[in-house]
Amino acid sequence: MNGSLPTIDEILPELREIWNETAGDPSVCVAVLDGPVDLTHPCFSGGTLASIATLAVAGHEVGAAVAHGTHVASVIFGQHQGLVKGISPACRGLVIPIFGEFSDGEPVPCSQVDLARAINVAIQSGADVINISGGQYSPTGTAHPILADAIRKCQESNIVIVAAAGNQGCDCLHIPASLPAVLPVGAMDRDGSPLPFSNWGEAYRSRGVLAPGADIPGASPGGGISHASGTSYATPVVSGLIALLMSLYLKRHGVKPGALQVRDAILAAALGCAEQPTDDCRRLLLGHLNISRTMSIILHSGASNMTEPQCVKITSEDALQPQVQRGVPPTSPSRESSEVAPSSARVSEGLVPSGSGKSCGCGGSGSSPQQVQLIYALGQLGVDFGSEARRDSFAQAMGSVTDQQGRVIAPYGNPQDPRQLLPYLKDHPWDAAALTWTLSIDATPVYAILPVGPFASTAHERLREFLQDMADGVERISVPGVVAGSVRLANGQTVPAIVPELRGMYSWTTEALVRSLVPVRPEGLDEAENARFALQAAEVAEGVRNFLERVYFELRNLGQTPQDRAINFAATNAFNIETVFENAHKLKMDLDSIEVEPSPICRPESDCWDVKLMFFFPEKEAQAARRAYRFTVDVSDVVPVTVGEMRTWMVR
Repeated sequence: MNGSLPTIDEILPELREIWNETAGDPSVCVAVLDGPVDLTHPCFSGGTLASIATLAVAGHEVGAAVAHGTHVASVIFGQHQGLVKGISPACRGLVIPIFGEFSDGEPVPCSQVDLARAINVAIQSGADVINISGGQYSPTGTAHPILADAIRKCQESNIVIVAAAGNQGCDCLHIPASLPAVLPVGAMDRDGSPLPFSNWGEAYRSRGVLAPGADIPGASPGGGISHASGTSYATPVVSGLIALLMSLYLKRHGVKPGALQVRDAILAAALGCAEQPTDDCRRLLLGHLNISRTMSIILHSGASNMTEPQCVKITSEDALQPQVQRGVPPTSPSRESSEVAPSSARVSEGLVPSGSGKSCGCGGSGSSPQQVQLIYALGQLGVDFGSEARRDSFAQAMGSVTDQQGRVIAPYGNPQDPRQLLPYLKDHPWDAAALTWTLSIDATPVYAILPVGPFASTAHERLREFLQDMADGVERISVPGVVAGSVRLANGQTVPAIVPELRGMYSWTTEALVRSLVPVRPEGLDEAENARFALQAAEVAEGVRNFLERVYFELRNLGQTPQDRAINFAATNAFNIETVFENAHKLKMDLDSIEVEPSPICRPESDCWDVKLMFFFPEKEAQAARRAYRFTVDVSDVVPVTVGEMRTWMVR
């Protein structure tokens, strides 16, 4: 260690005043989504820091991803009796690895879908703050819808995501920092000037802060310490500070504040260009970190201001875009970071650590117990062969392809064409087990389906039927199940493997589901009554269709969190939805929003969520009352179930 380099409290002396009262509270949780962390490092001894297994595998004890993750985690959780002082060492910490390691020691990029999985794990594990010291360069800043959904759930749950702005040294965007619900962090030197490699841009101007990012001390794998520069290391400074300020407020007022409210105080206190003159105000983002002013705002705010959930709701469409400021299925299975110029920035295949050098540039801990991960996912069925050899073996086993006259037109079959594969599987059903069955969302494989146990052959038969359904125009299937390991696909992507539950697997088209829900026309109606009934049925059908399309596209998700499984089950078993829209049609109301909330009505040892549909009167004033329709879904079992009756009431 270079003795002339500063400690974190020398960089931010205001921390000492807070540390005199608290070094953090274990009820405040920070999740670090980064490379694997060397939890044996002495700086973590005595802390409450656990690692949760993910698809990212380190592969090496020392490498860029491990070094990056260990350094970032120590900035937050380094115990004060050790070599590295962390900002909030007494807070609870979760390590959720998203970067693996190539054989040459470089990090494996993290896809946006895998980042969404990790965020969902953090939500389910009780995180208040999520630190992401990495990003994916993007010309538009537009995120994958599944990632946008995960970030939206954080906003609704009063969880703040803090993400690195990136190190290209340009007016350019990184995902997830570019998304409106995320707090982007740029890097500054000790004088408050932006570091040359720190990104900026209009998407960061109204909600991004600069934090110290030069020569930040941190732990190195194997027991050492080092200093590193980059937005990667400025980001945990802000994450740790949010956790520390939450702990301070809790100590003084006896109530835990919302992380989003602390974030808002940091933004309100930031020193902008008027107070911190610079040659290019854009590079300051909104302003640089001001701890003293932030403390004043927080500690003098009323309890309701610091603990009430945000009123602002971010839709999936909002979360997809950077913030730019300018001047039934039937009831049985159906057959129906270094400094580079903007021109040098390249689109990576996923998120990478945001250090400032090559690639990363850069006791009392252990692994948390693994819980069973339930899934209830909606998507499209496909097949994967895992390798070229497996694909070619199928092609050869299928034999030659002939035309209607029996002439050979191809020496081997095409196993990637369902019209050729399905007849082969019908004659050779045992070969279905040699395929990797996949569930995709928006053409992205998100799960492998892995039938096992005594009814595996039945499950494979169901999958063959579903594949035929997809070839015949069926739009989606439902797959409930339990995650059991992972599978590597032919393209190198690793996805979780679901052991499916047969009794919840269905296939359908939207129109078939809508038709099954529309009321049956009564007998004996005259011509005028028939016309009125037809109009009502058409309008109810359109309302149900609108709901389903919003779930399938606006609210698309991985079926991983309890609220995901509740909304997906509501869309699969939509009979409650038909009742809602029939009632709303009689009142001449239109659908406004779809929300999922913890339910106050539940049975012992269950996990109940309310799917709430809000309707408004389009012909009345905007201030008119709205009507809420709510029904409860119990997601404690692998196949969810509705509980009780639908409830409805007016809302002012």
